[in-house]
Amino acid sequence: MSSTKPLPFDEATVRAIAEKYPTPFYLYDEAGIRNTCRQLNEAFSWSEGFRNYFAVKATPNPHILKLAIEEGLGADCSSKAELILSEKVGLTGEQVMFTSNNTPAWEYQAARELGAILNLDDITHIEFVEQSVGLPELVSFRYNPGSARAGNVIIGKPEEAKYGFTEQQLFDGYRMLQEKGVQRFGLHTMVASNELDGSFFVETARMLFDLVIRIHQELGIRIEFTNLGGGIGIPYRPEDKAVDLAWVGNEIKALYEQTIVPAGLDPLRVVLENGRMITGPHGYLVTSCIHHKEIYRKYVGVDACMANLMRPGMYGAYHHISVLGKEDAAADTVVDVVGSLCENNDKFAIQRSLPPINRDDLLVIHDAGAHGHAMGFQYNGKLRSAELLLKADGNVEQIRRAETYDDYFATVDFSSFQ
Repeated sequence: MSSTKPLPFDEATVRAIAEKYPTPFYLYDEAGIRNTCRQLNEAFSWSEGFRNYFAVKATPNPHILKLAIEEGLGADCSSKAELILSEKVGLTGEQVMFTSNNTPAWEYQAARELGAILNLDDITHIEFVEQSVGLPELVSFRYNPGSARAGNVIIGKPEEAKYGFTEQQLFDGYRMLQEKGVQRFGLHTMVASNELDGSFFVETARMLFDLVIRIHQELGIRIEFTNLGGGIGIPYRPEDKAVDLAWVGNEIKALYEQTIVPAGLDPLRVVLENGRMITGPHGYLVTSCIHHKEIYRKYVGVDACMANLMRPGMYGAYHHISVLGKEDAAADTVVDVVGSLCENNDKFAIQRSLPPINRDDLLVIHDAGAHGHAMGFQYNGKLRSAELLLKADGNVEQIRRAETYDDYFATVDFSSFQ
């Protein structure tokens, strides 16, 4: 079993970058992101009009979003800020899916102005949208299957989740849309996150295809697209295996031909909304060792902290760590890798076997390209780090500068203290 993970760069490259952009920083691999987009598009090329709506929340940077657009992706947005980002890079209309929950009217208004597809989360939002901003021509619903499907640790049990319509509400909701003159309809679900079992997504397609047929039989409505959601996981651990996208695509194609085609509902667009699998494996948090401590166990202190990457502290999530220049060295030292936050869960690794680490060694925290920088925060006055793009030609572009203390205090009124 391998205990290493490959990197698209070496120590010399990163040290040269660090001379210009001090650690910690995020480094994204353009070539890797593009390649993953192409693999996903190829797996679903059989579906006319297929599009993956990139989950902007995963990596909300316009430079990253622009890469996705160039590879044919759209945008999945859940807030006004994400809608603004999409518009800034030229995504408008039905290239954008707006899926949010507990949504205020002003965010629905922003989505309507952009022409985004409204994917409603609750049956009461039908009248709310109608009265506040007006119903568009195309409306989609998010389905929550409850106990009919199992979720996973990140998204939780569907029956305990705050998201979506029940099955009965779906039928009632589409009937309401019909009565209100809506002409076009979509169907969506999202029941797991970071799932590595490809069959899970095949079963999700089976569930939605069955609903599409029954909705047509009962209401005469022809669903225009089924959004199977996102949630395709990535191999965070060296022993994990990536989802076989080609297999998933072929299995869903077979289901489509067995169910949708005989029902006379072809063409039905199949779409997805993955974010993590697009950018996650191709983003790295680079940090420097600054301290060592030995009390009841050994600690390696780095200049990044949980404010830069909260997943290990929040979920107990595993992120692989490479020590640059020591990739082939024996991992014979057991340590906790920690930051400087005043919280004891500020740990990137707990009792991890790593090579001996010296001060100023560079550590690379893998698979941080999604839900990494995006989930950062400023407790203890921590400043958000820079984001850098390793371009396909080997050059490095700063796509977000590191914050300064002026940024941190910009919203505070100090006038009464002067």
